[in-house]
Amino acid sequence: MKWPHNSSRIEAFSDGVFAFAATLMVVNFDMDNNLTLTKSAGTGFLSFFVTFFVLVALWWVHYNFFRRTNYVDNWIIALNAILLFVVLYYVFPLKNLVISGMGEGVKTREGLANLFVMYGIGFLLIFLCLSLMYYRAFRKSHKVEKSLYLFFYARHFAIFVVVATISVLLAYFEVAVDFGFPGAFYVALGPLCYWHSRHFSKKYELD
Repeated sequence: MKWPHNSSRIEAFSDGVFAFAATLMVVNFDMDNNLTLTKSAGTGFLSFFVTFFVLVALWWVHYNFFRRTNYVDNWIIALNAILLFVVLYYVFPLKNLVISGMGEGVKTREGLANLFVMYGIGFLLIFLCLSLMYYRAFRKSHKVEKSLYLFFYARHFAIFVVVATISVLLAYFEVAVDFGFPGAFYVALGPLCYWHSRHFSKKYELD
C-alpha cells in the first residue's frame, strides 16, 4: 500500500538546510580579538552580502516550486535532496568568486578558470534539479492549465542549465577568463528567458 508523501516535511527539512548554508557563510567571517573587522573587512562583507542574497533567491525559487504544485513522489524527494546538497557546496565558490572579483583571493588565470568551473557546475546542478522537478510534476499533473505552467518552468530552468554549461566550457578552455567572460556570459539569461516567455505564451495562448 502506498502512502501519500507529506510536502510540509520536505519543506521544513529544506528550510533547515538553507539555514545551515547561511550559517556556514557566517563561520568564515573574519574578526580579530578586539572585535574589529580586519583589513579585508570590505571585501569579506561584500562577499557575505552577495552570497547571502543569492542564497535567499535560491530559497525563493525553491519555495515557489512547492507553491505551484502539491505533487511529491520519490523522484522529487531525491532531486530535492541533490539540490540541497549542491546548495551547501555552491556558497563557497560563489563567495570566493566575489572575493576574487574584488582583487583578492585567486589571482592566477588557471585558478580563476577553475573557480568559474566550480561555480558553473554548482549553478548547473541546482537548476537541473529544479527543471527536472518541474518536469516530473508536469508529467503527473492532470489539470491542463496547471500542467502548462509547470512545463513552462521546466523549460525556463532548462535555459539556466544550457547557459551554465556553456559558461563552464568557456572557463574550462580559459576563454577570456582574465576579463571574467565565463561569468559575464550569464547575462544571456535575461534575453533568452524573455524570448522563451514570449514564445511559450504565444504558442500556448497563456495570459
